Order: sequence, then structure tokens, then C-alpha cells
Amino acid sequence: MSDMAKNLILWLVIAVVLMSVFQSFGPSESNGRKVDYSTFLQEVNQDQVREARINGREINVTKKDSNRYTTYIPVNDPKLLDNLLTKNVKVVGEPPEEPSLLASIFISWFPMLLLIGVWIFFMRQMQGGGGKGAMSFGKSKARMLTEDQIKTTFADVAGCDEAKEEVGELVEYLREPSRFQKLGGKIPKGVLMVGPPGTGKTLLAKAIAGEAKVPFFTISGSDFVEMFVGVGASRVRDMFEQAKKAAPCIIFIDEIDAVGRQRGAGSAVVTMNVSRP
Repeated sequence: MSDMAKNLILWLVIAVVLMSVFQSFGPSESNGRKVDYSTFLQEVNQDQVREARINGREINVTKKDSNRYTTYIPVNDPKLLDNLLTKNVKVVGEPPEEPSLLASIFISWFPMLLLIGVWIFFMRQMQGGGGKGAMSFGKSKARMLTEDQIKTTFADVAGCDEAKEEVGELVEYLREPSRFQKLGGKIPKGVLMVGPPGTGKTLLAKAIAGEAKVPFFTISGSDFVEMFVGVGASRVRDMFEQAKKAAPCIIFIDEIDAVGRQRGAGSAVVTMNVSRP
């Protein structure tokens, strides 16, 4: 079962529970046997009724044989009270049952809370959900693999001999950065891997991290493109903040063409993401 289906079921369960609580706070319905009003009048005239408890249009009737039932006044009957008193029926007036203060507050706020809950649910699904919460739009979706989790090395990459030779200096620098820094050496800012799908670009990037024994961040370029302007740029900043804390490390951005198009040719979102330092 997908995460979206699980979240939907969870929200449905919450809604059912809230509705149950709402029903428990509401006026309770009378239990017992229901009798039509005409039968009640006949029994009053036949002197079979001992007590009548009137609550609005509802009458809880107790007969002389101790049987009880409930009836409802269909229309206003001005002669009812006189008929009851004439037959020596005990008449008890009961105030209408009103919801408690807590129930009133719940009734007032329930629709708004339900709408907020639905909005949060769909926002979580639109932004990838998970445990980050609905308002974590600007948080990076990059997944980090520690050096202990990466088992891939150059030995696992078949072919790509020239590519492995070119990235070998990155491995040496990541292993012993201080040795190169003393000589004034600077590591390249990045490596662009170009090729059709399935040629081993991701595997080679993992192998670099595995050989150098450094953390490996992986993310798709499409994760930087969102419907809200500024979200992608915020994710870029957040990703590099995470990378700085784990330095030295490797960031692998798959499908970089999603944001790496020519400036001015795309939307404002793409231009803002490309412009991030």
C-alpha cells in the first residue's frame, strides 16, 4: 500500500472518530418504543396513561401498567394539556436538551479544522509528504548515504576506464585533502557526467564516494522544480548547508537538465534555481 493511501485512510479514521465525538456531544435520541400520536390520544381517553413527560414536541409516556413509549406532537395541540389534566395524568415539563459548551465549541470549529486537515494532507502529498511536515517546502529532499552504507567501488563499475581514471584524482583529494591543500591544490567544483540512461553514471558517482569513504548525497534535478516560486532555490541552499555539515562529501544530482537549461529560456523558477551560488 502506498504512503498516500495510508495517509488517506488515517485521515478517514480521524474524521470518523471526530464525527463520533460530535454525535456523542449532540442531543441524545430517546430510546424505547415509538407510538403514533393518535394512539396516545386514544389511551389518554381510555384512562390508560399515568404520566406524560413533555419535552418540546416529544412526549415520554408511562402507562398505568408501567409500559413506556415515546410519541411526538405533529402540530400544536392546545387541548392536549386540558385532556391530560382531565384524565388525572401526571404532567411533567422538561427543558429542551441543549448541547454543552464543549459541544458548541466543537460544532463551531469542526468544519474549519476539517478543512485545515484536508489542506495539510494534500500539501504533504504535493511536497513529497513523509515525516517532514506540510510546511517544509524549502527543505532539501536529498537522501544521504554514509560511508558505512556505501559498498560500491571502482571494481563494481564495468568499463568506463577513462572516466574512472579522470575521477581518480577526486578520490585522492577526498581521502587526504590536507596533503593537497598544503601544496595549494584545489579540487574541481564538480564533474559533469553525460550519457544515455543505463550507462553507469549513478554507479560511478557512488563508486567515487565508496572509494573515498565519504558521505554521498543523491537527489533528482526535478526535485528543485516546484509550483511555488522560491521553493526550489530554498532547497538548493538547504542541500548545500547539509553538505557543508557532512564535508567532505559528494552531491550527486541526477537529471540535472531539469534545471540546467539555458538562462532566460525557462520559467522564473528554473532561472532562480540556476542562479543559486
